[in-house]
Amino acid sequence: MENKKIQIGNYRWVIVTLLLFAATINYMDRQVISYLKPFFCKAAANGGFGWSNTQFSLLTSSFLGMYAIVTIFAGRIIDKIGTKLGMAISLIVWSIFGMVNAMATAALSVSILIRSFFAVGEAGLFPASNKTIAQWFPKKERALAFGIFNSGTNIGAMVAALFVPWCLSIWGDTPGWKWAFFLTGASGFLFLIFWIWLYNPPSKQKRLLKTESDYIHIDDTAEERAQPEDATQIPWVPLFKYRQTWSFFWGKFLTDGVWWFYLFWLPDYLMKQFGMTKLEVMWPTFIVYGVSILGSVTGGSIPLFLINKGFPVYKARMRTMLLIAVFPLVVLSAQYFGNTARFGHMAMYLAVTVICIAAAAHQAWSTNLFTTVSDMFPKKAVASITGIGTMAGGIGGILIQLLSGKMNDIFSQTPQTAYLIMFAICAFGYMIAWFIMKGLVPQHKLITDL
Repeated sequence: MENKKIQIGNYRWVIVTLLLFAATINYMDRQVISYLKPFFCKAAANGGFGWSNTQFSLLTSSFLGMYAIVTIFAGRIIDKIGTKLGMAISLIVWSIFGMVNAMATAALSVSILIRSFFAVGEAGLFPASNKTIAQWFPKKERALAFGIFNSGTNIGAMVAALFVPWCLSIWGDTPGWKWAFFLTGASGFLFLIFWIWLYNPPSKQKRLLKTESDYIHIDDTAEERAQPEDATQIPWVPLFKYRQTWSFFWGKFLTDGVWWFYLFWLPDYLMKQFGMTKLEVMWPTFIVYGVSILGSVTGGSIPLFLINKGFPVYKARMRTMLLIAVFPLVVLSAQYFGNTARFGHMAMYLAVTVICIAAAAHQAWSTNLFTTVSDMFPKKAVASITGIGTMAGGIGGILIQLLSGKMNDIFSQTPQTAYLIMFAICAFGYMIAWFIMKGLVPQHKLITDL
């Protein structure tokens, strides 16, 4: 078996490693803001910006709003110009505006403007990455490859969980928050060197063995083999006529907001629920995102196991997603276990354990959800469909962010109630999404008329 693997070649795993680092930098940059919420919401008299919870949610929503708008066009553009150039442009834009975030002011409008331009760059990551995985992996390996790439979203959040509080402890709130934005944003330019050096689509990659190229293209249709591999123009509006498009749309709309909630509000929850300081929340959030890596990789390996057992690809994917959709229900118990009067000092550990399970389940779900696109659409449409779905996820994220801010202001004296409501919403989204997706696409059908 080892000799066969060596003979086939392994350069596709170099490519997914590049995507892993891209996702790490992307999520490190976007996660900085969640650890700066106490500074933004601190009274102006004490050196902060003096924002309310609702104002903070407007800032995070502005990012998601622009992200949702731009992603749908980013996918279209990447299908036209190719993944190498598309990812490079995206990386440059988000790195520049990641650093420009350090110029934010107490005027919410200024911060919203900067954050919106930051979202323009960030929007290209998933369309470019999902298309890259479709180009570089046969169908049975795509979920595993996406799981490895998607682990970068957790690694980036883990790095931010340690790095941002460290900046604040070294330099103080001011200028520590500025350095946090500037240094994380600048890191993208280092990765850009490796992306340009090591990446090309398979047909242009000189490091790729023919045996590996044949293995990668084993699932390709005759039409896909005859067409250009990377930059391809396809009709866009007609994509909305397919049930498969709407299946991905609703899957993203109903579940993406959950992850945005964990990213932007988990530190705030830990501080309010357990009275933790900015430094003390480092390790619980670090652990949550670390455990989520296991969900991402495991979620990608389950359908591979089922496919090797003889399951059709789509059946294996949906069977896996149904199983995964059960696990987020455990977050309904987060506030029960987080009751310090009931469980004392163990309450925080119990609540974090429950959140770890739910967060890992989300990443396992996301890994399989994204690969349903390349299961059902030709490679030339993958980035466009990914953009449409990610737009839907952004819209769902906006609603969750606004609701989180409003609930925290309404229940400012009892934040436990606000988070009980939010955890309940997070628990049921996946099961609802699965039944909608299964109803729209009960059986696998490859789109061949684009």
